[in-house]
Amino acid sequence: MSVKTYIQDNKERFLNELFDLLRIPSVSADPKFKNDVFAAADFVKEQLEKAGADKVELCQTAGYPIVYGEKIIDPALPTVLVYGHYDVQPADPYELWDSPPFEPVIKTTDRHPEGAIFARGSADDKGQFYMHVKAFEAMMANNSLPCNVKFMIEGEEEVGSANLDIFVKANKEKLKADVVLVSDTHMISLQDPSVTVGLRGLAYMEVEVTGPNRDLHSGTYGGAVANPINILCQMIASLQDENNHITIPGFYDKVEEYSAAYRKALNEAPFDLEDYKKKLDVADVHGEAGYTTIERVGIRPTLDVNGIWGGYTGEGAKTVLPSKAYAKISMRLVPNQDFREISNLFEAHFKSIAPASVKVKVTPHHGGAPAVVSTDTPGYRAADLAIQEAFGKKAIPTREGGSIPICALFQQELGLDPILLGFGLDTDALHSPNEHYGVANYLMGIETIAFFFKHFKDQASA
Repeated sequence: MSVKTYIQDNKERFLNELFDLLRIPSVSADPKFKNDVFAAADFVKEQLEKAGADKVELCQTAGYPIVYGEKIIDPALPTVLVYGHYDVQPADPYELWDSPPFEPVIKTTDRHPEGAIFARGSADDKGQFYMHVKAFEAMMANNSLPCNVKFMIEGEEEVGSANLDIFVKANKEKLKADVVLVSDTHMISLQDPSVTVGLRGLAYMEVEVTGPNRDLHSGTYGGAVANPINILCQMIASLQDENNHITIPGFYDKVEEYSAAYRKALNEAPFDLEDYKKKLDVADVHGEAGYTTIERVGIRPTLDVNGIWGGYTGEGAKTVLPSKAYAKISMRLVPNQDFREISNLFEAHFKSIAPASVKVKVTPHHGGAPAVVSTDTPGYRAADLAIQEAFGKKAIPTREGGSIPICALFQQELGLDPILLGFGLDTDALHSPNEHYGVANYLMGIETIAFFFKHFKDQASA
């Protein structure tokens, strides 16, 4: 029986197992879900054992455990290290979901006419890392595993992977491999399959602006005392100019300027701007002047407000002049930008633009380095060949706007470029209500991953 036949014969079970995993609300950012995050780790451990992995263990950290497992069939053969994460983003606001976020259902969409799995974590990253578990099971069941494999599935990716950094540095021998395979990105479409070769980094900040020592009556004090919300909005607005260029001194000092030829090649990837706007229900796109949408997402840094609050936000009216205002601000970074340096530049600038009428506190949260990988490696060639075998087309190399901080960690500590073989779509609502993942993407991903192992053995030995 071929791997493809095995997948088809077991697809209902593969879907049901994923549904069981998706029902576990493993939200790492919220302590009230602590037991659920541990339950997800236990589930992953059990499924790796059932699939045929050896030495499966929960590696404890200061936070949530890392699930490690391996199958070494011959030390002389190449080894693939699979990375994924079992934690998910918060599902808030729940009222914007069309179905409960932790009760997976299959519904059709324009881009998933065969059906998509709607649930938090379906595409990011439970549905994607679980493809690797099922591909491994399929190869084991057919006695066709061509390479050694190691699994490292963590539970803190959505909160910065701080403990993974410690784990990787302390376990370099344990994690020794020839390539890192990651499915936590998207492809252009099933008709135009792609492999991500670049990711942006991240610097995430929280700011607090304090005015008076208590909330005040806006009639008695309004116009005489600084309103922290007004001040915060003015400060945030000043962080970008009329061309949406970030105004923090030194921010662009290390940003690489690409050649016209490179930018032309980047823009040759299939992209329909009108369709993009239609799917987002926006009249026009927005971003840094002088760059296309593809360039703005792939090769340019950004600054965005992720949340802002303060004062009274309940029902009805309360005429209050608030004591405090808050915002969460993230910056996506490109190669050569160090997130620690950028965090320091942001903090210094943000404090410098505050008027004397308020006090400002800046708290850096998690961050991560950008990563760019070469297309001239055995890993990329194996991914391209696997896609050709599964989809009948060559892979399109793309650069993605999201961040996976551990990719740079793998490059620095393990000396390995990660192969970002993702199967989600950019319309799958990652981090948003109604996140979903195509059933066809899930099943095609399992098949393609099995093909990757076959081709990687040949490419690594060439």
